[in-house]
Amino acid sequence: MQRRRFVTATAVATALGAAHLVQAAPPATGRATRLFVVKAGASRFGERTPFRGVNPNDLKVSGRDTGGALAVFEYVGTQRVGPSLHVHFEQDELFYVVEGEYLFRVGDEEFTARPGDTVFGPRNVPHAWLQLTDTGKIVYQVQPAGTLEQFFSAVSRLQGPPTAAAMQQLHQAHGMKVVGPPLALKEPALR
Repeated sequence: MQRRRFVTATAVATALGAAHLVQAAPPATGRATRLFVVKAGASRFGERTPFRGVNPNDLKVSGRDTGGALAVFEYVGTQRVGPSLHVHFEQDELFYVVEGEYLFRVGDEEFTARPGDTVFGPRNVPHAWLQLTDTGKIVYQVQPAGTLEQFFSAVSRLQGPPTAAAMQQLHQAHGMKVVGPPLALKEPALR
């Protein structure tokens, strides 16, 4: 609980101290050269890319801000869903659970992650997660940034649910591959 208070106090102090700065696109060099603040419930450049058309999945730090070094996203779940089992060929992915509980699969291991837990998914290792609680929040990053931002933009522009082939094509165009279905809750065995 003390960690959460510290993180919250630090975030509030930082936001208040930087409230006078205007959020602007990074310079042409591909790296931000000054502090910027992305407010709660907002996305870095104002583009909303909801996961499955519903759950906010907002870009907080762009690869354009970091010279392609990393990108940071915030996912706010209001439904018990998660992505298909997939692999990133050139990106490591790190998840920090802020609220709720999530079932993760990384490689052959499955485990539950709770608030304060950090999960590392190395590149070339299949992974997926499933929100187990009614609501939840994850902050996650990919390193290097790659084109995950553009992937989410493309998916959010689709008209209706994509076919499996269309999703695979989109994943492949952005350095990923779907290797299995989303995680599902296992029904308890009848005794």
